[in-house]
Amino acid sequence: MAMQSGAFESAGGTMLVGQALLERARALSNRPEDQIARACGYVGPSGRLLKKSFYRALVEAKGYAIPGGNHGGGGGSGSKGRQAEFRTRVHGNGNLLIGHAYTRRMGLEPGQEFRIELHKETGSIWLSPIEPDADFAD
Repeated sequence: MAMQSGAFESAGGTMLVGQALLERARALSNRPEDQIARACGYVGPSGRLLKKSFYRALVEAKGYAIPGGNHGGGGGSGSKGRQAEFRTRVHGNGNLLIGHAYTRRMGLEPGQEFRIELHKETGSIWLSPIEPDADFAD
Protein backbone atom coordinates (compact mmCIF):
# COMPACT_ATOMS: atom_id res chain seq x y z
CA MET A 1 0.00 0.00 0.00
CA ALA A 2 1.87 2.99 -1.23
CA MET A 3 1.12 6.47 0.07
CA GLN A 4 0.37 8.80 -2.85
CA SER A 5 -0.90 12.36 -2.44
CA GLY A 6 -3.00 11.71 0.67
CA ALA A 7 -4.28 8.24 -0.15
CA PHE A 8 -3.58 4.57 0.48
CA GLU A 9 -4.24 1.89 -2.12
CA SER A 10 -6.18 -1.02 -0.71
CA ALA A 11 -7.98 -4.04 -2.12
CA GLY A 12 -11.21 -2.03 -1.95
CA GLY A 13 -9.85 1.09 -3.71
CA THR A 14 -8.18 4.34 -2.65
CA MET A 15 -8.50 5.30 1.01
CA LEU A 16 -7.97 8.99 1.63
CA VAL A 17 -5.69 10.06 4.50
CA GLY A 18 -4.38 13.30 5.97
CA GLN A 19 -5.62 16.61 4.63
CA ALA A 20 -7.38 14.99 1.65
CA LEU A 21 -9.45 12.88 4.08
CA LEU A 22 -10.32 15.86 6.26
CA GLU A 23 -11.39 17.95 3.26
CA ARG A 24 -13.60 15.19 1.80
CA ALA A 25 -15.16 14.38 5.18
CA ARG A 26 -15.83 18.08 5.83
CA ALA A 27 -17.46 18.47 2.40
CA LEU A 28 -19.76 15.51 3.14
CA SER A 29 -20.45 16.38 6.79
CA ASN A 30 -24.20 16.64 6.18
CA ARG A 31 -24.36 12.95 5.18
CA PRO A 32 -24.51 9.81 7.38
CA GLU A 33 -21.16 8.51 8.68
CA ASP A 34 -21.36 5.34 6.58
CA GLN A 35 -21.73 7.37 3.36
CA ILE A 36 -18.78 9.59 4.31
CA ALA A 37 -16.57 6.57 5.04
CA ARG A 38 -17.53 4.96 1.70
CA ALA A 39 -16.92 8.20 -0.21
CA CYS A 40 -13.46 8.39 1.38
CA GLY A 41 -12.66 4.86 0.18
CA TYR A 42 -12.93 2.90 3.43
CA VAL A 43 -14.50 -0.23 1.93
CA GLY A 44 -12.93 -3.70 2.04
CA PRO A 45 -12.69 -6.08 -0.92
CA SER A 46 -15.94 -7.78 0.12
CA GLY A 47 -17.77 -4.44 0.25
CA ARG A 48 -17.73 -4.31 4.06
CA LEU A 49 -17.33 -0.82 5.49
CA LEU A 50 -13.99 -0.37 7.31
CA LYS A 51 -15.26 1.94 10.06
CA LYS A 52 -12.41 1.41 12.50
CA SER A 53 -9.82 2.20 9.83
CA PHE A 54 -11.83 5.27 8.80
CA TYR A 55 -12.06 6.62 12.35
CA ARG A 56 -8.38 5.95 13.04
CA ALA A 57 -7.41 7.76 9.84
CA LEU A 58 -9.59 10.75 10.82
CA VAL A 59 -8.01 10.94 14.26
CA GLU A 60 -4.49 10.69 12.80
CA ALA A 61 -5.33 13.31 10.16
CA LYS A 62 -6.25 15.67 12.99
CA GLY A 63 -2.72 15.21 14.35
CA TYR A 64 -3.26 12.76 17.17
CA ALA A 65 -0.88 9.81 17.38
CA ILE A 66 -2.58 6.46 17.92
CA PRO A 67 -0.35 3.86 19.60
CA GLY A 68 0.09 0.85 17.30
CA GLY A 69 -1.78 2.60 14.51
CA ASN A 70 -1.12 1.73 10.89
CA HIS A 71 -2.57 4.86 9.28
CA GLY A 72 -5.90 3.20 8.59
CA GLY A 73 -4.58 1.32 5.57
CA GLY A 74 -5.18 -2.12 7.03
CA GLY A 75 -2.70 -4.96 6.71
CA GLY A 76 0.20 -2.91 8.08
CA SER A 77 2.53 -3.92 10.87
CA GLY A 78 0.63 -4.57 14.08
CA SER A 79 -2.66 -5.11 12.27
CA LYS A 80 -4.19 -8.56 12.32
CA GLY A 81 -7.37 -7.56 10.53
CA ARG A 82 -10.76 -8.67 11.71
CA GLN A 83 -10.43 -11.06 14.64
CA ALA A 84 -12.76 -13.85 15.72
CA GLU A 85 -14.47 -12.90 18.99
CA PHE A 86 -15.41 -16.40 20.18
CA ARG A 87 -18.94 -15.12 20.79
CA THR A 88 -22.27 -15.57 19.06
CA ARG A 89 -25.89 -14.90 19.86
CA VAL A 90 -29.22 -16.47 19.08
CA HIS A 91 -30.75 -14.78 16.03
CA GLY A 92 -34.40 -13.72 15.87
CA ASN A 93 -35.26 -16.90 13.98
CA GLY A 94 -33.70 -19.06 16.72
CA ASN A 95 -30.54 -19.96 14.79
CA LEU A 96 -27.00 -19.89 16.17
CA LEU A 97 -24.34 -18.98 13.63
CA ILE A 98 -20.79 -20.22 14.18
CA GLY A 99 -19.14 -18.49 11.24
CA HIS A 100 -16.38 -19.05 8.71
CA ALA A 101 -13.52 -17.93 10.99
CA TYR A 102 -14.23 -20.81 13.37
CA THR A 103 -15.04 -23.53 10.84
CA ARG A 104 -11.87 -22.67 8.89
CA ARG A 105 -9.81 -22.74 12.09
CA MET A 106 -11.18 -26.22 12.85
CA GLY A 107 -10.59 -27.44 9.28
CA LEU A 108 -14.28 -28.18 8.69
CA GLU A 109 -15.54 -28.74 5.16
CA PRO A 110 -18.88 -27.84 3.53
CA GLY A 111 -21.34 -30.72 3.84
CA GLN A 112 -19.62 -32.20 6.90
CA GLU A 113 -22.22 -33.46 9.39
CA PHE A 114 -22.32 -33.21 13.18
CA ARG A 115 -24.32 -34.70 16.02
CA ILE A 116 -25.74 -32.01 18.32
CA GLU A 117 -25.47 -32.83 22.02
CA LEU A 118 -27.36 -30.68 24.52
CA HIS A 119 -25.99 -30.47 28.06
CA LYS A 120 -28.69 -28.63 30.02
CA GLU A 121 -26.84 -28.95 33.34
CA THR A 122 -23.95 -26.84 32.01
CA GLY A 123 -25.88 -24.87 29.39
CA SER A 124 -23.54 -26.25 26.70
CA ILE A 125 -24.12 -27.40 23.16
CA TRP A 126 -21.53 -29.80 21.74
CA LEU A 127 -21.00 -30.64 18.10
CA SER A 128 -19.49 -34.06 17.44
CA PRO A 129 -18.40 -35.02 13.91
CA ILE A 130 -20.36 -37.86 12.34
CA GLU A 131 -18.32 -40.27 10.28
CA PRO A 132 -19.57 -40.43 6.67
CA ASP A 133 -20.84 -44.02 7.08
CA ALA A 134 -22.42 -43.51 10.50
CA ASP A 135 -26.16 -43.20 10.98
CA PHE A 136 -28.20 -41.09 13.42
CA ALA A 137 -29.35 -44.10 15.48
CA ASP A 138 -28.60 -43.40 19.16
